[in-house]
Amino acid sequence: MGRGRVELKRIENKINRQVTFAKRRNGLLKKAYELSVLCDAEVALIIFSNRGKHYEFCSGQSMPKTLERYQKCSYGGPDTALQNKENELVASSRNEYLKLKARVENLQRTQRNLLGEDLGTLGIKELEQLEKQLDSSLRHIRSTRTQHMLDQLTDLQRKEQMLCEANKCLRRKLEESSQQVHGHHMWEQQHGVNLLLGYDQRQSPQQPQHHAGNGFFHPLGAAAEPTLQIGYTQEQLSNSCVTSFMQTWLP
Repeated sequence: MGRGRVELKRIENKINRQVTFAKRRNGLLKKAYELSVLCDAEVALIIFSNRGKHYEFCSGQSMPKTLERYQKCSYGGPDTALQNKENELVASSRNEYLKLKARVENLQRTQRNLLGEDLGTLGIKELEQLEKQLDSSLRHIRSTRTQHMLDQLTDLQRKEQMLCEANKCLRRKLEESSQQVHGHHMWEQQHGVNLLLGYDQRQSPQQPQHHAGNGFFHPLGAAAEPTLQIGYTQEQLSNSCVTSFMQTWLP
């Protein structure tokens, strides 16, 4: 009759638990030894009891060397981790460099194709696509050039309008200034003529009305010499307006 299946759970009986621990521990150590001998493997086994006592088995030279080998393989030391990180960065940088290099080569090849070079390696579809791309670029260039020309024309028209307005303003100011100068000259000419006429009238010798009632002063002729007359003349004495004779006051 076979052994029944044992339920895996903590053994509550302390004695039974210690007996089971000792039996299974020895069996586990035996299995580790057999595995190392049969398969030529390096086996290390560490067991700690509930009381803190440890049991170990190592098929290698020593347990520390086996553990060091285990740490290098599983976790790696600080230097190994840093070296791995650097290697990853180098590999990533190299991949990025290769991608950029391939992209640059592709762009250079496309540029040569746009310039009409290295077209022998292109197929019919690629040539048609290149032709469409050139037509689109040419239309865009012409449209941009036309727009620039229209902008320049609009700017020139605006400047022309501003210059015309400035020219009209300057012409209007010039006409106003010319009219003012002309009016000033006319006024000066008229005023000068009036002054000359008045001066001529004052300097004219034919003014009898001014000396008609004055019998003391008589106008002198142009050719007569200047003389001094004191007293009345004979004609003045014979005049009815003189009633008495004035004696001379000469000494």
